[in-house]
Amino acid sequence: MEPEGPGRHYGSGRHRPDAVSRPARPPRTVTVRIRPQLPTAAAAVLALISATSFYVAIQARVPADAVTPPEAALSAPGEHSVPSAPAHPSTGASSPRAKVRAAPTAKAKASAAAMANAKSTAAPAAVVPAAAVPRISPKMDARINAVIGANSRYQVGVALIDVTDGVVHEYGVKAKFVAASTAKILAAASYYHLVETGRASLGARMGVSTAGVQIRQMVQQSNNESWALIMGAVGQAGLTDYASSIGISYDRTMNTLTPAETARTLHLLYSGRLLNAENTAQLLSYMRNTNYEALIPAAVPAGISVFHKYGLLFGNLHDASILVGRERACVFVVYTLGKDTSDMAARTRVIQELTRTVTAGVF
Repeated sequence: MEPEGPGRHYGSGRHRPDAVSRPARPPRTVTVRIRPQLPTAAAAVLALISATSFYVAIQARVPADAVTPPEAALSAPGEHSVPSAPAHPSTGASSPRAKVRAAPTAKAKASAAAMANAKSTAAPAAVVPAAAVPRISPKMDARINAVIGANSRYQVGVALIDVTDGVVHEYGVKAKFVAASTAKILAAASYYHLVETGRASLGARMGVSTAGVQIRQMVQQSNNESWALIMGAVGQAGLTDYASSIGISYDRTMNTLTPAETARTLHLLYSGRLLNAENTAQLLSYMRNTNYEALIPAAVPAGISVFHKYGLLFGNLHDASILVGRERACVFVVYTLGKDTSDMAARTRVIQELTRTVTAGVF
């Protein structure tokens, strides 16, 4: 069953659930930092929901069509955000989206150095050997469907991709959900695409910092003011067109995606077909340690790296991840829709149970 529509988004500090759905507005960040030890589902959800005060929505501050013209491409004179097209992480070929630029000036080098200080640990490139055998079997399909069936009081949609073959496996609800903050990965990729095509710069001033810092805040801290700034730079038409170019149907005014669409986006990112090598590693690094690790990361066994983006809005509770072991990787996305915050602890446990089911079968 497809959700009736997005609920109200709030501007900074948290996502406020509500029983009334209204036109979608990009939510602001949750500022809770989860401690290293694994919290209980109830305690984690309570911390996420009650961390900060409510605030005014920011949708009106985002221009509808703010695609940056070439003459005002968010770069200072002489600054080139992409000096050359980095090699594809798996083939060594240049990324099809990268545009070769002139050698960086001293100013560009200084800007790049400043940005490097804000980066997290670089994420690995694809690690799965081509000869690996996919492990998404009918037996695993049955186990995933059993978990979903046992929790039929919620709408649950799952998408799973073993990167060995890239096949999308869908379970439960296949229709669009309100994507909440999981859509921030698409927004980040669209801005990086502007950078790679010479129309934007990560070092450009944006708000109180730079575009690169705003992307990090948007993904790692789920900051909604940063989301509004990035979407304002890309523009509604620009974001829709970019999503369409990678096979995704997306309208930011509704902010809806299917689990499979989100999974395909993450698969393109991890395989190096979405962005060039440098930007791929940077975006993945921001997804490695986020401000809320109580969903998929909390149920992943030791030895598996998690790159993810969660989403929380009204009854929507989601997590979209890339799971990487020593010799294989998969994309795993869970979208859920329940009543409101009262059942989020229970749905957190459902997401964790699905995670254990998937990791036991794939790794």
